[in-house]
Amino acid sequence: MTGVKQRRGARGEAWAEETLTQAGMLVIDRNWRCRAGEIDLIAVDEVEGESVLVFCEVKYRTGVDFGTPLESITVDKVRRLRQLAAAWLVERRASARHIRLDAVGILDLPGREPIITHVRGIE
Repeated sequence: MTGVKQRRGARGEAWAEETLTQAGMLVIDRNWRCRAGEIDLIAVDEVEGESVLVFCEVKYRTGVDFGTPLESITVDKVRRLRQLAAAWLVERRASARHIRLDAVGILDLPGREPIITHVRGIE
């Protein structure tokens, strides 16, 4: 990744983390990597008194030439995110009664405020 792309990606992930935090979640890990790939954000959400472990994919775009950010999340990407979540749990020797996959899409058009969309429970 080039320096500009890295800075944009980091800015997008920071906005996504802020979005999750404002929604009441606690981000517990960022940019976790293994051989199979990367999980952008991992958080804990409290839903009806139960803790939910949330694995979140962040998609950042500066235009819509290739579709909106969330349109780029394919069935294969969701499948890979599930596999990565399982690998994270094994590495951390953790367990969770409830797990959810989320996505945050950020459309950062020049000269405009970013449009941030948080989708809970992508499948």
